[in-house]
Amino acid sequence: MNVYYWLGYHLSQWLARLFFQFRIIHRERMIQTGPAILAMNHQSYFDPPLAGNACDRAIYFLARRSLLSVPVLGWLLPKVNVIPVNQEGIDRSALKAVIQVVKAGNAALVFPEGSRTPDGNLQPALPGVGLVIAKARAPVVPMRIFGAYEAWPIDGKIRLRPITVVIGQPIHFSETDLQDGGRDVYARLSQCVMDAIAAIKLDA
Repeated sequence: MNVYYWLGYHLSQWLARLFFQFRIIHRERMIQTGPAILAMNHQSYFDPPLAGNACDRAIYFLARRSLLSVPVLGWLLPKVNVIPVNQEGIDRSALKAVIQVVKAGNAALVFPEGSRTPDGNLQPALPGVGLVIAKARAPVVPMRIFGAYEAWPIDGKIRLRPITVVIGQPIHFSETDLQDGGRDVYARLSQCVMDAIAAIKLDA
């Protein structure tokens, strides 16, 4: 971790525990070394740093490209491993960047739903995550965050609510699962991951 990531990692963890009773369940399931794709539902702006706290190493994140135009954030985000993504359609350059960092032996966080939930419920998976899985050939760690929507709903104010991240069992796709890549295969892989996320319960 560089100094910026280290500071953000520990500060976000301390603040989350202080104000949101933050906890991580089944941290032992996390893949801490080698290439890995971390896949989590998306409830709020809290999600990326809190997902990152489940990993002992620095991970890469996708974030809206427009955030780089915000003063200070535009300077800081690249230093904490943020890969900018254009949310208008499928940003293939961003997906290629994620594939490259994973192939290089790193971990990257992706949101199969693509954007934050408008109502707190899980949304359908988009095929972009399936593309990353098929090209990176890396195991997937499904994760589910609970309480982040209640703490910071879309277009809402921050409220002090407990937040929990539960880590599921890693998914190792076979070559048969990944062969004949195409949109249908990508969609199937994405949905498989989304189903694994949906199966994770708070009391797991």
